[in-house]
Amino acid sequence: MIERFISVSPFKVRVVNLWETEIRGGCLGCFGCAATGKCVYTDEFDDFLRNTIQSADAIVYAFAIRDHSMGARFKMYDDRQFCNGHRTVTMGAHTGYLISGAYSKEENVRTIVEARAQVGGNFLSGVATDETDPNGEIDCLSKTLAYALQNRLTQPANFYGVGGMKIFRDLIYLMQDFMKADHKFFKSHGQYDFPQKKKGMMIKNVSGRCADFQSQNQSENGQRHERGHAHAV
Repeated sequence: MIERFISVSPFKVRVVNLWETEIRGGCLGCFGCAATGKCVYTDEFDDFLRNTIQSADAIVYAFAIRDHSMGARFKMYDDRQFCNGHRTVTMGAHTGYLISGAYSKEENVRTIVEARAQVGGNFLSGVATDETDPNGEIDCLSKTLAYALQNRLTQPANFYGVGGMKIFRDLIYLMQDFMKADHKFFKSHGQYDFPQKKKGMMIKNVSGRCADFQSQNQSENGQRHERGHAHAV
């Protein structure tokens, strides 16, 4: 499928094999990237993503469906893309997929493909599979992708795109003191499309309650400690 796509594409295609890049593990969920803008891993992935993947005019992903998913290596790659935090740094990029397997029967995979393009702000040019007519679908994907690039097409947002970004927007706004890199990106791209007079009020109130709760616990522990000493005497 990859060779077919290369042969019919009017643009130069660079093939990147994920197995040739050092990826030591999946996302740890530490949120370090949301604060600093950089992943805590010291492998090759961060440099690979920013200088190889994000620099492309279009990205065509190719994988085989395994265990009702996209395969362990591609899943690891997809998870590690969170080193962008919630920053849609590939927004506007055109994407497509070459998928081997029963894609039409895998609702979960189809949802992921559509939603990741929507939340990322990417134009999904199509999905070519080897279920029925692989060459015909690959040719169609190539033509659609070329037309989208030449005419700079953008995709209207559906529920995934609108809902996903609003969830991220609200989360980052409330946790801006922690997610500093995400907050800076969202603010500079005009993502905060709501009144902001009570800036950070909720997260500060939550932090205050946590501090009060902690102080109360320390006070109660101190009292118990004093009572313990009095009983011992």
